[in-house]
Amino acid sequence: MSIRVTIWNEGRHEQTNEKVRAVYPKGIHGALAEGLSEEGIATRTATLDEPEHGLTEAVLADTDVLIWWGHMAHDQVQDDIVARVQRRVWEGMGLIVLHSGHFSKIFKRLMGTSCDLKWREADEKERIWVVDPSHPIAAGLGEYFELPQEEMYGEHFDIPAPDELVFVSWFEGGEVFRSGCTYRRGQGKVFYFRPGHETYPTYYNENVLKVIRNGVRWAAQARGAKPVYGNAKPLEPIRPKE
Repeated sequence: MSIRVTIWNEGRHEQTNEKVRAVYPKGIHGALAEGLSEEGIATRTATLDEPEHGLTEAVLADTDVLIWWGHMAHDQVQDDIVARVQRRVWEGMGLIVLHSGHFSKIFKRLMGTSCDLKWREADEKERIWVVDPSHPIAAGLGEYFELPQEEMYGEHFDIPAPDELVFVSWFEGGEVFRSGCTYRRGQGKVFYFRPGHETYPTYYNENVLKVIRNGVRWAAQARGAKPVYGNAKPLEPIRPKE
């Protein structure tokens, strides 16, 4: 049974910025859909300008994990749609919030804080350290991986203490950032993952895609899925001796 993933993107940068359109000609949502689709994961996309932002009751009812990317149009997301998404998370839908989605209405509502942070766009290298190598979201990764160019996010990141901290980022300017954080909200699982500025080809990076795939499988467990992470095989149950 495939995990049903809806990838939501506001889709505004691709309409107005030639540089972004050159990097993501099919939109950030299109790149993610192609990069994440594999056996066991079925993707669909939705964008801000669709009726009900593409997040109808029927779509959300058929979604195991919702991936969220937004930046310049957070305030244009209708409050009733945010409430609809929040209710589905409480009911068990997974939510993965990417990059500037930290300022989205849905993430701030689920966190209950401002979710503010420091930032600087300076074409800097980002080194993403795996600080919890035993976590399923880190399966198949080494000690760290690097992105040659990214926007800097820095502390203090005004979020609640994560249930689990999986990744910490370091930037050339010396800043560090809690870049992979998990939460439980109601019956649903939430994963925030930092990389993904719109002018960089971050969502073609295989390590980034591996993290998001692992995150999808982790978040989908809320509905009882039994996922396999990376190249790992599921463990056989221990049976008592006769």
